[in-house]
Amino acid sequence: MNEPVLGAILAGGLARRMGGGDKTLRRVGGRTILDHVVARFRPQCGALVVNANGDPSRFAAWGLPVVADTVPDFAGPLAGILAALDHAAEHHPGVHDVVSVAADTPFLPADLVARLLADRAEAGADLACAASGGWTHPVIGLWPVAIRDDLRRALAEGERKIDRFTARYPIAAVEWPTEPVDPFFNANAPDDLDQAEAMLARLEA
Repeated sequence: MNEPVLGAILAGGLARRMGGGDKTLRRVGGRTILDHVVARFRPQCGALVVNANGDPSRFAAWGLPVVADTVPDFAGPLAGILAALDHAAEHHPGVHDVVSVAADTPFLPADLVARLLADRAEAGADLACAASGGWTHPVIGLWPVAIRDDLRRALAEGERKIDRFTARYPIAAVEWPTEPVDPFFNANAPDDLDQAEAMLARLEA
Protein backbone atom coordinates (compact mmCIF):
# COMPACT_ATOMS: atom_id res chain seq x y z
CA MET A 1 0.00 0.00 0.00
CA ASN A 2 1.31 3.45 -0.88
CA GLU A 3 0.14 5.08 2.35
CA PRO A 4 -2.37 4.31 5.11
CA VAL A 5 -5.88 5.55 4.52
CA LEU A 6 -9.01 5.52 6.66
CA GLY A 7 -11.70 3.36 5.09
CA ALA A 8 -15.27 4.61 5.54
CA ILE A 9 -18.20 2.25 5.01
CA LEU A 10 -21.22 4.46 4.29
CA ALA A 11 -24.32 2.92 5.88
CA GLY A 12 -26.23 6.08 6.72
CA GLY A 13 -29.02 5.83 4.13
CA LEU A 14 -32.68 5.06 4.68
CA ALA A 15 -32.78 1.96 2.41
CA ARG A 16 -36.27 2.80 1.14
CA ARG A 17 -35.98 0.47 -1.89
CA MET A 18 -35.00 -2.41 0.42
CA GLY A 19 -38.03 -1.73 2.60
CA GLY A 20 -36.11 0.11 5.32
CA GLY A 21 -33.60 -1.09 7.87
CA ASP A 22 -29.92 -1.69 7.23
CA LYS A 23 -29.23 -3.08 3.75
CA THR A 24 -25.74 -4.02 4.84
CA LEU A 25 -27.13 -6.46 7.44
CA ARG A 26 -28.99 -8.49 4.80
CA ARG A 27 -27.33 -11.81 3.95
CA VAL A 28 -25.59 -13.01 0.82
CA GLY A 29 -24.00 -16.46 0.82
CA GLY A 30 -24.87 -16.95 4.48
CA ARG A 31 -22.97 -13.84 5.58
CA THR A 32 -24.08 -10.24 5.95
CA ILE A 33 -23.21 -7.84 3.17
CA LEU A 34 -21.19 -5.94 5.78
CA ASP A 35 -19.13 -9.09 6.42
CA HIS A 36 -18.25 -9.18 2.72
CA VAL A 37 -17.43 -5.46 2.61
CA VAL A 38 -15.21 -5.60 5.70
CA ALA A 39 -13.38 -8.73 4.50
CA ARG A 40 -12.50 -7.10 1.18
CA PHE A 41 -11.87 -3.57 2.43
CA ARG A 42 -10.07 -3.99 5.77
CA PRO A 43 -6.76 -5.32 4.33
CA GLN A 44 -6.50 -2.22 2.14
CA CYS A 45 -6.85 0.38 4.91
CA GLY A 46 -5.00 1.47 8.01
CA ALA A 47 -8.33 1.59 9.89
CA LEU A 48 -12.05 1.33 9.17
CA VAL A 49 -15.12 3.18 10.40
CA VAL A 50 -18.81 2.69 9.71
CA ASN A 51 -20.88 5.80 9.02
CA ALA A 52 -24.39 5.13 10.32
CA ASN A 53 -27.15 6.98 12.14
CA GLY A 54 -29.31 5.70 14.96
CA ASP A 55 -28.31 3.09 17.54
CA PRO A 56 -24.66 2.17 16.89
CA SER A 57 -24.94 -1.08 18.88
CA ARG A 58 -26.38 -2.90 15.86
CA PHE A 59 -22.84 -2.85 14.42
CA ALA A 60 -21.10 -3.87 17.66
CA ALA A 61 -20.22 -7.35 16.35
CA TRP A 62 -17.70 -5.86 13.91
CA GLY A 63 -15.75 -3.92 16.54
CA LEU A 64 -15.51 -0.82 14.35
CA PRO A 65 -16.04 2.80 15.35
CA VAL A 66 -19.47 4.02 14.26
CA VAL A 67 -19.61 7.70 13.30
CA ALA A 68 -22.93 9.44 12.75
CA ASP A 69 -23.69 12.29 10.38
CA THR A 70 -23.23 15.73 11.90
CA VAL A 71 -25.58 17.19 9.28
CA PRO A 72 -29.24 16.54 10.18
CA ASP A 73 -32.07 14.92 8.22
CA PHE A 74 -30.16 12.20 6.36
CA ALA A 75 -28.26 14.54 4.06
CA GLY A 76 -26.88 11.72 1.92
CA PRO A 77 -23.42 10.31 1.26
CA LEU A 78 -21.68 13.69 1.40
CA ALA A 79 -22.65 13.93 5.07
CA GLY A 80 -21.19 10.49 5.71
CA ILE A 81 -17.98 11.42 3.93
CA LEU A 82 -17.69 14.57 6.05
CA ALA A 83 -18.20 12.53 9.23
CA ALA A 84 -15.38 10.20 8.14
CA LEU A 85 -13.06 13.09 7.24
CA ASP A 86 -13.68 14.68 10.64
CA HIS A 87 -13.04 11.34 12.37
CA ALA A 88 -9.77 10.96 10.48
CA ALA A 89 -8.64 14.47 11.45
CA GLU A 90 -9.45 13.88 15.12
CA HIS A 91 -8.36 10.27 15.61
CA HIS A 92 -5.84 9.52 12.84
CA PRO A 93 -3.65 12.61 12.41
CA GLY A 94 -1.18 10.69 10.23
CA VAL A 95 -3.87 9.81 7.69
CA HIS A 96 -4.26 12.24 4.81
CA ASP A 97 -7.00 10.47 2.84
CA VAL A 98 -10.30 8.70 3.34
CA VAL A 99 -11.60 6.09 0.93
CA SER A 100 -15.37 5.74 1.07
CA VAL A 101 -17.39 2.74 -0.07
CA ALA A 102 -21.09 1.98 -0.05
CA ALA A 103 -22.14 -0.48 2.64
CA ASP A 104 -24.18 -2.53 0.13
CA THR A 105 -21.32 -3.43 -2.26
CA PRO A 106 -20.23 -7.00 -1.39
CA PHE A 107 -17.78 -7.50 -4.28
CA LEU A 108 -15.27 -4.66 -3.81
CA PRO A 109 -11.98 -5.18 -5.67
CA ALA A 110 -8.85 -6.07 -3.71
CA ASP A 111 -6.90 -3.30 -5.46
CA LEU A 112 -9.44 -0.52 -4.83
CA VAL A 113 -7.35 1.68 -2.55
CA ALA A 114 -4.05 1.14 -4.35
CA ARG A 115 -5.49 2.01 -7.75
CA LEU A 116 -7.41 5.07 -6.51
CA LEU A 117 -4.21 6.42 -4.96
CA ALA A 118 -2.04 5.60 -7.97
CA ASP A 119 -4.41 6.96 -10.61
CA ARG A 120 -5.09 10.15 -8.66
CA ALA A 121 -1.34 10.76 -8.41
CA GLU A 122 -0.76 9.96 -12.08
CA ALA A 123 -3.55 12.33 -13.15
CA GLY A 124 -2.44 15.09 -10.77
CA ALA A 125 -6.05 15.20 -9.52
CA ASP A 126 -7.45 16.10 -6.11
CA LEU A 127 -10.02 13.29 -5.93
CA ALA A 128 -10.50 9.85 -7.45
CA CYS A 129 -13.57 7.69 -7.87
CA ALA A 130 -14.34 4.21 -9.13
CA ALA A 131 -15.90 3.48 -12.51
CA SER A 132 -17.18 0.34 -14.24
CA GLY A 133 -19.44 -0.55 -17.12
CA GLY A 134 -19.51 3.00 -18.44
CA TRP A 135 -20.65 4.47 -15.11
CA THR A 136 -18.78 6.39 -12.46
CA HIS A 137 -19.40 5.57 -8.79
CA PRO A 138 -18.52 8.75 -6.87
CA VAL A 139 -19.63 7.27 -3.53
CA ILE A 140 -16.69 4.89 -3.93
CA GLY A 141 -13.97 7.49 -3.84
CA LEU A 142 -10.75 8.89 -2.47
CA TRP A 143 -11.08 12.10 -0.45
CA PRO A 144 -8.25 14.17 1.06
CA VAL A 145 -8.86 15.14 4.66
CA ALA A 146 -7.85 18.67 3.64
CA ILE A 147 -11.16 19.25 1.81
CA ARG A 148 -13.35 18.72 4.86
CA ASP A 149 -13.98 22.42 5.52
CA ASP A 150 -14.95 22.97 1.88
CA LEU A 151 -17.34 20.03 2.15
CA ARG A 152 -18.77 21.35 5.42
CA ARG A 153 -19.48 24.71 3.78
CA ALA A 154 -21.08 23.05 0.76
CA LEU A 155 -23.40 21.01 2.99
CA ALA A 156 -24.27 24.10 5.04
CA GLU A 157 -25.23 25.81 1.77
CA GLY A 158 -27.59 22.92 0.97
CA GLU A 159 -25.48 20.85 -1.42
CA ARG A 160 -26.61 17.22 -1.41
CA LYS A 161 -25.54 15.95 -4.86
CA ILE A 162 -22.21 14.17 -4.72
CA ASP A 163 -21.57 14.68 -8.45
CA ARG A 164 -22.03 18.42 -8.15
CA PHE A 165 -19.60 18.59 -5.25
CA THR A 166 -16.92 16.50 -6.94
CA ALA A 167 -17.24 18.65 -10.07
CA ARG A 168 -15.54 21.43 -8.10
CA TYR A 169 -12.25 19.50 -8.20
CA PRO A 170 -10.05 17.71 -10.71
CA ILE A 171 -11.06 14.07 -10.33
CA ALA A 172 -9.63 10.84 -11.73
CA ALA A 173 -12.18 8.17 -12.70
CA VAL A 174 -10.58 4.74 -12.31
CA GLU A 175 -12.10 1.98 -14.45
CA TRP A 176 -12.53 -1.66 -13.36
CA PRO A 177 -13.70 -4.54 -15.56
CA THR A 178 -17.19 -5.94 -15.02
CA GLU A 179 -16.22 -9.59 -15.51
CA PRO A 180 -16.65 -12.02 -13.89
CA VAL A 181 -18.84 -9.61 -11.87
CA ASP A 182 -19.11 -5.85 -11.54
CA PRO A 183 -17.09 -5.14 -8.37
CA PHE A 184 -19.34 -2.17 -7.57
CA PHE A 185 -22.67 -3.98 -7.82
CA ASN A 186 -24.85 -2.71 -4.99
CA ALA A 187 -27.80 -4.46 -3.40
CA ASN A 188 -30.46 -1.76 -3.37
CA ALA A 189 -33.67 -3.78 -3.56
CA PRO A 190 -34.82 -7.27 -2.47
CA ASP A 191 -34.40 -8.70 -5.99
CA ASP A 192 -30.77 -7.57 -5.93
CA LEU A 193 -30.08 -10.05 -3.13
CA ASP A 194 -30.92 -12.94 -5.46
CA GLN A 195 -28.67 -11.45 -8.10
CA ALA A 196 -25.87 -11.08 -5.54
CA GLU A 197 -26.24 -14.76 -4.59
CA ALA A 198 -25.80 -15.74 -8.24
CA MET A 199 -22.80 -13.44 -8.61
CA LEU A 200 -21.17 -14.87 -5.50
CA ALA A 201 -21.64 -18.39 -6.82
CA ARG A 202 -19.95 -17.31 -10.08
CA LEU A 203 -16.98 -15.93 -8.15
CA GLU A 204 -16.64 -19.05 -6.05
CA ALA A 205 -17.06 -21.51 -8.92
